[in-house]
Amino acid sequence: MDTTIKYLGAFLPVLLILWARYAFQAVSMGVWLLRSKTASFRTEHPRFQLARGALLLATSALSFFGVQRMPVAEFTAINMLTPVVVTLLAAWVLHERVSAPRWALVCAAFAGAVIVIRPGSGLFGWAVLFPLAGALTYASFQVLTSKLSALESPYTTHFYTGLTGALALTPVLFFSAIDTDGTLLAAPLQQLALLLAIGALGTVGHLFLILALGLAPTATLMPFIYLQIGVAAAVSWLVFRYVPDAWAWVGMGVIAVCGAASAWLNMRKTAAHPATSTVAADTIAD
Repeated sequence: MDTTIKYLGAFLPVLLILWARYAFQAVSMGVWLLRSKTASFRTEHPRFQLARGALLLATSALSFFGVQRMPVAEFTAINMLTPVVVTLLAAWVLHERVSAPRWALVCAAFAGAVIVIRPGSGLFGWAVLFPLAGALTYASFQVLTSKLSALESPYTTHFYTGLTGALALTPVLFFSAIDTDGTLLAAPLQQLALLLAIGALGTVGHLFLILALGLAPTATLMPFIYLQIGVAAAVSWLVFRYVPDAWAWVGMGVIAVCGAASAWLNMRKTAAHPATSTVAADTIAD
């Protein structure tokens, strides 16, 4: 999805792409709920739905705009700092005790990010703030979701996440300088197909992740999730013929190992203390 966003961003306004992604999710999940016999539009926690949707929208905005200014592989790797940021938030916001191994993983993961970014090298400049801020907003989203996700149907929550994003972005798009109708009418069929593909990938991908986390422990899923860095690098090469340099691969490897280990420690704690644990992180930034 990130590669498609980066490619399509050269032809269509990024704000329009972001709106289409959330509009697709709101409409498709709304149709799903209309036809569902087990889930409905009813929510007992509208403030939770609004906060969750706003945090994911912020994450997506940082991702959609940030990936235009950085290579996909490096951007993806820095976004994968989410599990270690969750650890920091657990200590700061939830006042959880953080063990020495976790603090070591936090330091090592940020060291990996520094290797990728290499401050002073002029490789990415201020653009690195996008994935760094995205990791923070998505970690906040995870802390909120881990505390409250069991209170609502995942399908209902997925609908309101899309609806929150679509409703928030519609007036912004309307009052922007973008000629939405003219842009869409002038766009070739291929670009419109890619626009729909981004919405489908974001909607289905995130829903599959939620369902997977309900079927298997996070520690079991982490090795597959961190393959995203390698897949991002491969797809980026296919589309843009871009290959990260050796130091970038080293930094990405450090982030992947530390993030997976941090998530595994979170899952082990959850299994050992199910009644008191409050944080369980997934690591896919939408």
